[in-house]
Amino acid sequence: MTETIRVLMITCSYPTEDNPRSVPFIARQVEFLRRAGVDVDLFHFEGKKRFLNYAQARQKLKKHASGKKYDLVHAQWGQSAVLALPKRLPWVITFRGNDLEGIVGDNGRYTLRGRVQQAVSMAMGQLADQAIVVSERLGKRLNRKDFHVIPSGLDLELFRPMPMREARERLGLPLNKRLVLFAASRKANPRKRYELAEQAVNILRRCHDIELVVATRVSQSLMPIYMNACDALLLTSMHEGSPNVVKEALACNLPVVSTDVGDVQRRIGNIDGCYVCKDVSAEAFAEALERVLERTGRIDGRSSIIDLDERVTTQKVIEAYKLALQPARPKAFRSRAGSMAEL
Repeated sequence: MTETIRVLMITCSYPTEDNPRSVPFIARQVEFLRRAGVDVDLFHFEGKKRFLNYAQARQKLKKHASGKKYDLVHAQWGQSAVLALPKRLPWVITFRGNDLEGIVGDNGRYTLRGRVQQAVSMAMGQLADQAIVVSERLGKRLNRKDFHVIPSGLDLELFRPMPMREARERLGLPLNKRLVLFAASRKANPRKRYELAEQAVNILRRCHDIELVVATRVSQSLMPIYMNACDALLLTSMHEGSPNVVKEALACNLPVVSTDVGDVQRRIGNIDGCYVCKDVSAEAFAEALERVLERTGRIDGRSSIIDLDERVTTQKVIEAYKLALQPARPKAFRSRAGSMAEL
């Protein structure tokens, strides 16, 4: 296919002026798709798990797309595809985690809204011409045999090793303490279980001069500096799709201690100096972190994620687009003159 592919990308989350650090991996994918010659028309809305927001966004989408021609729709997260109903064009949907795993409430339990979102996302998955998941485990939640496993790509020029002392000096962090990185909000996202990370580090304080470094709302340009400044990354999440923070840590050769979520076992299970905790307890995390601290060196993680270079994953997404546009599909789905104004 030599013609430019024209894509309407619908996403319920994207960087904004109020929240410029939101989902940088989506913004990066859009940037690299455009660099690769794909004509991406982005439509961003704030669903916030409210039906009215989706209904209003649907009307805004019709106005946004009026008179424009697209070859296909690419929805980021399963629930975003609802806005493109009824289906008139080929669909590619990327499922990223919460859409199929559910939503964790403040009480640490999965919510009813999350179950509704799961059901909606799975229904949209049945309509997709091509489904993309960010981990094999997530794909198993889809009620379909065919899907592409394409994790979010990495900017390997940005996420790279640098001297620890230099990184700590740039951030004003102590030079003589052991530092454990927790790359999420303390309270805003119960799924991340900050309290569990804090408890694990408190156990280690009995015999180590150690500090938990919380990097929340940190810009992409600063995150690799935090990773190079710390001795380990700690991930205590209840679930993840394919946690980007783990892959970014590997790109910086930062040891990782994590719960067995998403594709973490595949990413770090065979890397010396990284640990997957099957036992989800503060004591288990503390024990794994202690092994990291005893080791004292960096890991060889970067070589394991070279295939996640954003340029590589972008080509895989484009291949999914081309499959969705194959002539074997019904005429209603393959017309290059499709218009969202007809929806």
